[in-house]
This record gives sequence, C-alpha cells and structure tokens, in this order.
Amino acid sequence: MIDSPGGVPETPVVYTIGHSNHSIEAFLALLHRHGIAAVVDVRSHPFSRRFPHFNRDTLGAWLRGAQIAYVFLGEELGARPADPGCYRKGRVDFEMLAARPAFQHGIEYVLQHAAGARLALMCAEKEPLDCHRTILVARQLKARGAQVRHILYDGALEDHAQTERRLLDRMGVRRDLFSLNAAESELLEEAYSARAWQIAYTVPQEGEPP
Repeated sequence: MIDSPGGVPETPVVYTIGHSNHSIEAFLALLHRHGIAAVVDVRSHPFSRRFPHFNRDTLGAWLRGAQIAYVFLGEELGARPADPGCYRKGRVDFEMLAARPAFQHGIEYVLQHAAGARLALMCAEKEPLDCHRTILVARQLKARGAQVRHILYDGALEDHAQTERRLLDRMGVRRDLFSLNAAESELLEEAYSARAWQIAYTVPQEGEPP
C-alpha cells in the first residue's frame, strides 16, 4: 500500500462492527473471519449491563488473548460527548460533534493506523444505520477518502456505498418531481442529517449535562 506524504494510505480501508448480543466466542470468530487486527472502541461509555463481556477491561483482555489489539477512542469518536457545546435542544448535534478538534484527532488516528493494520470500529448496535459509527464516523472517514466496509451481524460484508443506498431508502429520500435536479450527494446529505437527528443521544432532562 502506497502512503501519501502525510503517512495516510491513498485509499485506507476501515471496517465497522456492532457487538450486539453476540457471545464473546461469536464476536471473536467474526473478527478472525475478516482478518481484523485491531478493534477501535467508539462507545462513549464502554460498558454493557446485559453483556458484561463487552465491558472495556473484559473485552480488552479477551481481544489480547486472541492476538487482536484494543484501542479506546470513545472520548474522541463517541456519540455522547461531555461538551455541552455539542448539544442543540438537548440532543447531540453530529455536525457540531464532528467539528471538535478531538473528533478530528480521532479520525486522523484511524486513518493513520489503517495504513498498517486492518481496523474495525466497534460500537453496540447491530444495524449500521442505527449507529453513529455509520451516520457520524464512517461519513467523516468517507469524506477523507477512506473506504468503509461494515461487518454485519451474520458476518457478511456490506460496502458503505450499499449502506448509503439503504440509508436513502430508509429515510425516503429519493428523486421525485420536486428533486429531479438534486445531485446524489445532496440527497445523501439530507438523508444523513435526518437520520442523525433520529438516532442522536438526547439528554433525559433538557438543560442538564449529559
């Protein structure tokens, strides 16, 4: 793979996965199946009451035992920031979140390390379209020239372009009589923004910090 002058490969490839309700054995099998060398945890709160094997320390130990690296980037790339400036009307604003220097640092970290290892961004949700790893993080990675591939629950791979087509279908954003001249990129932006507002974390009581 040829690196750019900044050290980022010309076309870095980044994978994503949701731990969902997998057993640790099934989860590790998915990672091995796709040759994942490092899991990048993008959960703001890396804990699960229902599935404690996905708690940060426990998961890290399992991964190390399976010869897979574990990196926590929940503070940089998580969807529940402590910064009140990332909230609008009590809900996380993905655009504001993506503009934070910490978020951009996290994106840069992923791009740089994708040059030397096959990374999988991990969050909790089973369906990519239900998770910020797709609607926020993968969107930004794509904008930086990366290829993104989603590892689905059954182990199948879905290219991000296919995920985006499903996003358009999910949000009902299609060319019609009133949008015949809209560019595909504009339709995607509309769909991303609408889905982001649907899935963004909302503070339980408006006005309180998250």
